[in-house]
Amino acid sequence: MKSANPRHWDFYKRFRRKMNRYNDSPKGMSHKFREILLAGPDLLHLAICLVSDKDVPKRFKLKLAAVIVYFISPIDLLPELIFGPIGYADDIAILAYVLNGMLNQIDQGLILRYWAGESDVLVTIKKITSAADRLLGKGLLKKLKKSFGKD
Repeated sequence: MKSANPRHWDFYKRFRRKMNRYNDSPKGMSHKFREILLAGPDLLHLAICLVSDKDVPKRFKLKLAAVIVYFISPIDLLPELIFGPIGYADDIAILAYVLNGMLNQIDQGLILRYWAGESDVLVTIKKITSAADRLLGKGLLKKLKKSFGKD
């Protein structure tokens, strides 16, 4: 796994541990979107690495940077401080939406280079975007898409 810097790697490991603990808890084990929630750390890692890669076009870097800020911000539509790990659902969905918009417009080798997840990154992104309506509801997803624009 490549990383932008050591602090990013530490954040990734802490986030990954947090999501693993939740997914291993009784509440997490019964959650229908546990696999999607577990993809959160890997998607965030991917976005951070893509933002710092010189081969990623500037317009995608700007979108990714905006989503990263949204992801780590304690103030968003489903705040993690209130909802716990479920609060990452909107962050994960919008990040997958932005990455999905990039898939056919940049070299997929860039995405594969930085993917830290165990499952196939393209399948993971497609699975999250197709489940986003059920995960968030159409109204919330529509607001998020509008905020981060179309590709």
